[in-house]
Amino acid sequence: MSQHHEDRDKVVNALGGKKGLIDSGLPAVVFLLVFNFTKDIQGATWAALSLSITLAIIRLIRKDTIQHSVSGVIGVLICAYFANRSGNASDFYIPKLLTNLGYGSVYLIANLVGWPILGLVLGPLLGENFAWRNNPARKKMYIKASWLWVGMFFLRIAVQYPIYRSGNVNLLGTVNLAMGYPLFFATAYGTWLIIKSGPPAQKVAD
Repeated sequence: MSQHHEDRDKVVNALGGKKGLIDSGLPAVVFLLVFNFTKDIQGATWAALSLSITLAIIRLIRKDTIQHSVSGVIGVLICAYFANRSGNASDFYIPKLLTNLGYGSVYLIANLVGWPILGLVLGPLLGENFAWRNNPARKKMYIKASWLWVGMFFLRIAVQYPIYRSGNVNLLGTVNLAMGYPLFFATAYGTWLIIKSGPPAQKVAD
């Protein structure tokens, strides 16, 4: 049982973890709230960026990993660039749409060529490295789990892109949030269930 919990934690952390979601998600929430109250893109941008930097500093003080915090700061800067360049608050979400398109495409192509991304990421963490390539059941398991992520990324695009085109920034921000944390956790949980019910990993020597 302890091994299951340990493996579950490894899977969750590899997929971003709770702290990673907070660092990347909260600034977008702040942007939407501030923009709703002020209708000022620059003010909303600075509020989101300030929060992102603050989270990174907190991670440093607590000696946590800052990988996701730094990614969050960079992400906000890129989103801010798009929004301020056009003067359209909806453009704050363009990088998020492009990110989902990029990740979804990579996961899709990797599955089609038989090198599922989850196998590449989780294999080394679970102690089997790439031995799953020679185990049809493990390979099928990783491909099946990776399809969940393909579905998540493209579902976000299918729902959010038409809203972006409509220019409804409030609806776009709300849907972006709803399809962020909840959908991620549902997909991560589904991934864990598939891996948990699959054949055990065969540990390989370092």
